[in-house]
Amino acid sequence: MTCNPEVLKNVSLFALLDDDEAAVLAGQVELKTFASRERIYKIGDPGGLAYVMVSGRVRVTTVDEDQQEVIVDEPAEGEFFGFASMLEQTPHQTAAIALEETTCIEVSQDDIAVLIQRKPHAGMDLLRTLGRQFHASQELVRVRANRNPNEVIEKEATVGERVADEVARFGGSWAFIISFGILLVVYTTINVALNKHAWDPYPFILLNLFLSMLAAIQAPVIMMSQNRQDTKDRLRGELDYDVNRRAESEIQNLARKLNMLDEKIDDVGSLLRKRSFDGAAS
Repeated sequence: MTCNPEVLKNVSLFALLDDDEAAVLAGQVELKTFASRERIYKIGDPGGLAYVMVSGRVRVTTVDEDQQEVIVDEPAEGEFFGFASMLEQTPHQTAAIALEETTCIEVSQDDIAVLIQRKPHAGMDLLRTLGRQFHASQELVRVRANRNPNEVIEKEATVGERVADEVARFGGSWAFIISFGILLVVYTTINVALNKHAWDPYPFILLNLFLSMLAAIQAPVIMMSQNRQDTKDRLRGELDYDVNRRAESEIQNLARKLNMLDEKIDDVGSLLRKRSFDGAAS
């Protein structure tokens, strides 16, 4: 579909173009409409084209080493995606899918070349776009590498789970044991002192009922808190595994570079010995 020059005016990268230049560029680019859940491109597709959001919603994702989908970006109106692969003419490292009916401007490398030729200042906007995407990638790496299991669990905790944690924390403290022991001593002492007028005489049947009810309620609450603790430990183990795997990968890369350096040093030594032998022979 032919792009309307007025649509380009809503994109910050093309906002500097005058009417004639916008008309020329509009004649080169195309306006594409994608249905909900339609894939715009997938990982490994040729990177000859990039897209600019006009309307709708797009999610850009990649796949990590565990084959889990990771959200890289959800570009807003007027923002690029698939831009780096288009400039480098390399296969896409991400996948893009329309989450709802979406309209995008399809841009090629030749279109960008014409734009920069006519408006050199637009190159700064291109660099700004690349910088924003680069910073988003850095933030993604930083967040995934430095995730705190406690923060992840607390962020997803419900009110009931928070209450369970507080109950388990207080129920397993000396403050609870001492205060509950004092309450029991006071309760039994008063009932013994009142003798026949006591509301709960020995053997304190009412007190036993209350204690049984308390234990029946407290046990599942403590188990709920223990389940959350198990979830924390499992998440902590997964994050430790990720860190160890990255460390192993870095060590392997370092060992590979050291081996290459050792080979280069051997080559240099062989060359020096050869030259020394040739000089002595002459």
